[in-house]
Order: sequence, then C-alpha cells, then structure tokens
Amino acid sequence: MVAMISGFFAVFAEMLLPGIAVLCRDWPILQAVATLPLLLLLSYWCCASVFPESPRWLLATVQIPQVKRSLQEFSTRNGVCLQDEIYPGETLLSEIDSAYGEDCQPKYFSVLELRRTNVIWKNCLILSFTLFIGTGIQYCFTRNLHSYSSNFYFSYFLRVITGALACIFICVSVNHFGRRGMLLLSAIITGLSSLLLLALTQYLRGGLVLVLSVVGLLFSQALAMLSVFFACEVMPTVVRGGCLGLVLASGCVGMAASSLMELQNNGGYFLHHVIFASFAVLSVLCIMLLPESKRKQMPDSLKEGESQRRPPLFLSRPDRDNLPLLCARPPLSEYNPDNYSRLVSATRRMLTKDNLPYRIAVPTHPPLLSDSETQGHENETLREVAS
Repeated sequence: MVAMISGFFAVFAEMLLPGIAVLCRDWPILQAVATLPLLLLLSYWCCASVFPESPRWLLATVQIPQVKRSLQEFSTRNGVCLQDEIYPGETLLSEIDSAYGEDCQPKYFSVLELRRTNVIWKNCLILSFTLFIGTGIQYCFTRNLHSYSSNFYFSYFLRVITGALACIFICVSVNHFGRRGMLLLSAIITGLSSLLLLALTQYLRGGLVLVLSVVGLLFSQALAMLSVFFACEVMPTVVRGGCLGLVLASGCVGMAASSLMELQNNGGYFLHHVIFASFAVLSVLCIMLLPESKRKQMPDSLKEGESQRRPPLFLSRPDRDNLPLLCARPPLSEYNPDNYSRLVSATRRMLTKDNLPYRIAVPTHPPLLSDSETQGHENETLREVAS
C-alpha cells in the first residue's frame, strides 16, 4: 500500500515539475527548490515521536523493550487502555515476555547476510535486474516520440500520463492476478514492443510507431513500479531496508544510462536499444524463478525468506498456491477395499492351482467304510462294553 501511494505521489510531483520550472526560471533555483523538501527527512531522527519505529521490525530483531514502548505509544495515541478487558494489551505483552524472556539480546542484520542465503539474494538480484530494465529501456520509447513530435512537453507529459496509467493498472490488476503474473506480463509486452521497434522501425510509419512507443512506455513503467512493490513484499523484515535500497539503486543506474545517451547526443543508441531489448527478453525467464506473494504473510526472518517456494505458472488446482483452509481434512485411512478384494481373489486363485508343491492332495479312491457303516460299528462296540 505504501509503495503504491508513493508511486502516485511521484507521478503527481512530475506533473507539478514543469509549473515549478516556469516559476523559478533558472535551473540552480529549481535545483534548490527541489532539494529543500528533502530536509524534511531529518524529522525521522529528530522527531522519533512523530515517526516511530515499526514494531514488526523491532520484534524481528528481538528488541523487546523498544517493542513494548512502541506498542504502548500506539495504544495511547489510539485511545486504547491496556488494562481494559476488551483490548488485551497486557496479555500481548505477557506473551512477548514468555516467548523471548528478559535476557534476549538484539539481533541486527545487514545486507552482508545475503551471502549465506540462496533464495533471498536470488529474489533481490532478479528484482534489481527487472527494475534496471524498466527504467533504462524507457529512453528507447521516448526517443521514438521525438520523431513524431519535436515538442519537449509532448513527450514529457505523455511519459507522466503513462506513469499514472501504470499505477492505476497495477492497483486494479495485481491483487486479482498476482504479483508474479503481472510482472511477467509487463516484461513480455515491454520486450515485444522494444523488439518490434528495433526490427521494424524503417518499415513502420508514424501512427504505429507512436502506438508501440506508448504501449512499451506504459508497461516499462509498470515493470519498474511492480519490481519495487514486489521487493517490499518478498524481502524479509530484518533485511528489507538494505535489499530495497539495492533494488532502488539498480533503478537509478538504469535512469543514469538514459541520461548518458542524452549527453552523448544519441551516440551508440542502436547498441543501447539492442542491449535493453535482449535484457527484457532475458528477464522473462528470470521472473519465472520468483515466488508469489499474493495473500501471503510477509516474511520476517531469514529462515522465512528462504522457505518461500516458487509456484507453477499454470495452476492445475485453484487452491494449490493459497493458504490452507482452517478446516482440517480427515486423515486418509490405510484400509483400501479395492486392494483388499484384489488380494483375496489373488490368494484364492493361487491356492486353487494344481502345480503348487504345498497343496494337500485329495485321495482319488473312496474310503473303505462310509460314514453310516462307521457309525454302526461304533454303536455295536458300545453295546458289547455295556453287557
């Protein structure tokens, strides 16, 4: 949610930038006006009561006293009494004490911890790669807009409008179709648009070039925004800040590549377009290795981040990649009537065979005495004994 809101604020700031530039009339003054609001970030350190630390991160790093203080501050601001039975705050604090104890030492993690992981660093590398492509390939589409119209404000506002549409597109679709699916779709459309412009530019005319450029610009910005949004959900809480910083740094490198092309007067533009178009196709294969974070709990520890699995792209069952239901399934019985009936019938056929060495042979000749004659001899013997 915070990532989406920040995306909308970024688009809104880009819309206001031309008006501020007209008012300033000089680039040093414009640079100062754009930099001064960044001083407000100092309030994160100076005013801790205004921007308190996240209790989730404090609990993940085992800073128990700070967790209690933060929870009590939140409850005071919300007007909730911890001693009230309706709000069992004391029960929560006692559970924290019983789970961690009083002698627990804080555990701090840095980005260097990624060396001992397999899944987390892979996810961070893939998302950094997709963000680098999403920001760097935008120059390939905006340059084609210059051939359609030489007006600077046309290409600028068209890029800002497509950024706003990309934010709306992500908000509408990503919660329904999933993060990984929409990221894959954005990478595919971005790569196809770039390849078509690269291969067919000399054969295409203005209208089709404009459509492919706008579509590629739209989905390249969606690719960049969704990479940041995906990184916020996939990275564990204990290293989320460092991993997100690496992902955003790769996006800045992609934007620097576009600025470098402008400084060189489009020297080497064809190579730039070929490289980023190839990277866009390669990113489609990399995205397949990412897990799905839709309706999943955000990981807190490195162990939880390592346990994230990669679901199949096409689910054969709709509930395969969802959280398990609350109702417990009955255990499977070991008795199988079909197998039992087959066993009985096979045993019966085996025992009725004539070539078995242990089968009891039935005498072919009749007995010397029948049952009635045997019974008569026994009766006579009893009368003789009685007399």
